[in-house]
Amino acid sequence: MAFFDAALAAAAHGPGAAYVLRGAGLPVALVDGAAPDADRDGIARADVAVSAGRIAAIAPVGAIAADGRPVVDLDGGLVLPLCVDMHTHLDKGHIWPRRRNPDGRFMSALEAVKADREARWSAEDVRRRMDFALRSAYAHGTRAIRTHLDSIPPQHEISWPVFAETRAAWAGRIELQAVALVGPDTMLDPGALEEVARVAGPLGGVVGGAIAAFPHARTAIANVVATAARHGLDLDLHVDETDDPDAQSLRILAETVLATGYSGRVVAGHCCSLARQDAETQDRTMDLVARAGIAVVSLPMCNMYLQDRDAVTVPGGAGPRTPRWRGVTLVREMRARGIAVAISSDNTRDPFYAYGDLDGLEVLREGVRILQLDQPVGDFVDVVSRRPADILGLADHGRLKVGNAADFLAVAARGYTELFARPWADRAVVRDGVLVRAVLPDYRELDDLMEPSE
Repeated sequence: MAFFDAALAAAAHGPGAAYVLRGAGLPVALVDGAAPDADRDGIARADVAVSAGRIAAIAPVGAIAADGRPVVDLDGGLVLPLCVDMHTHLDKGHIWPRRRNPDGRFMSALEAVKADREARWSAEDVRRRMDFALRSAYAHGTRAIRTHLDSIPPQHEISWPVFAETRAAWAGRIELQAVALVGPDTMLDPGALEEVARVAGPLGGVVGGAIAAFPHARTAIANVVATAARHGLDLDLHVDETDDPDAQSLRILAETVLATGYSGRVVAGHCCSLARQDAETQDRTMDLVARAGIAVVSLPMCNMYLQDRDAVTVPGGAGPRTPRWRGVTLVREMRARGIAVAISSDNTRDPFYAYGDLDGLEVLREGVRILQLDQPVGDFVDVVSRRPADILGLADHGRLKVGNAADFLAVAARGYTELFARPWADRAVVRDGVLVRAVLPDYRELDDLMEPSE
């Protein structure tokens, strides 16, 4: 455990606890209001006072008197807001043991999930896997999650009530939002979209869909935008999750939003094909996305896993060839245009991604490596906390702010090179000012659900 663990445990022991974190390392990009001077990585040394579950003060080191309160010396250890995971798939999670992806390719993942959904996704099956995933996220230090739910009828009648029950059960611990995910064929059917909106809308759902290089992409996207507008719902779409440069649904989405005057929040996930297009097409598309106010979420771990898996094998039959690209979108270029960009977990232990555990620190660490979000890291440290919170309309999440709930992670790492060099399983998770001793659930809990269904 971290060197300060015993002191923090003694100080952060209950909802009325008052204490001071001395010499914390605070990323200034994650601090609302004035922050002390930062180093070249954007990290400031500061004291943080906590009282009655809230952040009471943030000030330069030594400026906050103990006044009889316990003092926890962090010696520069980082304090980060709890994570906001804005693109996940709680309904798919943890089915890998029973339904693997046979070759790691995107279409194989689609087919495997479809087969598993049709054979196994009862309310109890979905509920147990969702709860397992949420307990994992809670232990790692996540405060809010948006999940896409497969909503092709009749699955929407099963998964959405389960989501509503799960959201109620987790209220106060993890804030949950959900998106109705359908395929492009369903997006062409206004009646089917109305049915999905009928179920998802009253539960606070978001209209979604998945579309890439599709012959009728413009009609499909127009239908989804119209449905969302008619029901007063936001939009969150999987867009162009492919290496095909002819996939330009992101541009079509932006054009449709601008042409219709749709006023809800719009999120586009993946946007992989943009990185495969010529510079003129990229610039034109990003300009439209910026004008339309569309936010983008990149899923670097899942996309690097799925993208550029080719049927071509190494000569001599030694298996598939080595991938040639990372499968991610133009995060830096979008940020430079003022587009709100975040990164997120995406799938966990299912045919779309065999790994993952809804761990925001893992997403940040791997995102920095895959997308090269360094030089300096401090410019992008908000991509798993403040930025997604703003995109999802969660104004009090993902930031360190006086008056906000004292929800934070504390680690012994004093900077990003230390933070990303180790997994930091010994992180301290503090919620409402109280140190939480959550334990990761054992995968054996799901063994009875995992008999192979091939």
